[in-house]
Amino acid sequence: MHELMALILQALPIGVGATVILDLWAVFQQRVLKIPAANWAMVGRWIGHFPRGQFVHQNIALAAAVPGERALGWLAHYLIGIAFAAALLRVYGLEWASQPTLAPALVVGVLTVCAPFLIMQPGMGAGVAASKMPKPNLARLRSLIAHSVFGLGLYGAGMFWAWVLGQTV
Repeated sequence: MHELMALILQALPIGVGATVILDLWAVFQQRVLKIPAANWAMVGRWIGHFPRGQFVHQNIALAAAVPGERALGWLAHYLIGIAFAAALLRVYGLEWASQPTLAPALVVGVLTVCAPFLIMQPGMGAGVAASKMPKPNLARLRSLIAHSVFGLGLYGAGMFWAWVLGQTV
């Protein structure tokens, strides 16, 4: 139980921090590059249909709205970020949080692109790896860049957390 609590206490700030960095990247893209940000309400809508047994939609935008879908989508976004941080710490050890290194964070960040490619996009009607999107290769590239930014965020949040704890960085 002690190890699980240590994992949670490390994954929370690192996952939240990395997700905040990803969200700041999205704001930059939206304001400077004029690239629309993710619509977390659609993720909430998708998740909101799970209790009804519906996991796959032809087009999530056409599915019935779910009460609180925007909040549910944002909550899921941050919980997933925390879960990915926990995965990083499980694979590379809790010691990583004491002395973060870039390579493991980037590896995990890039690997997290499998979640939208293989789970979220097909479930929401965009196909495997955005294959049903109007410009699938552009969507794939944007996802890969975003998840790489998340990986950099894992590293940056890890460095900040180690500094907060007064550990050697």
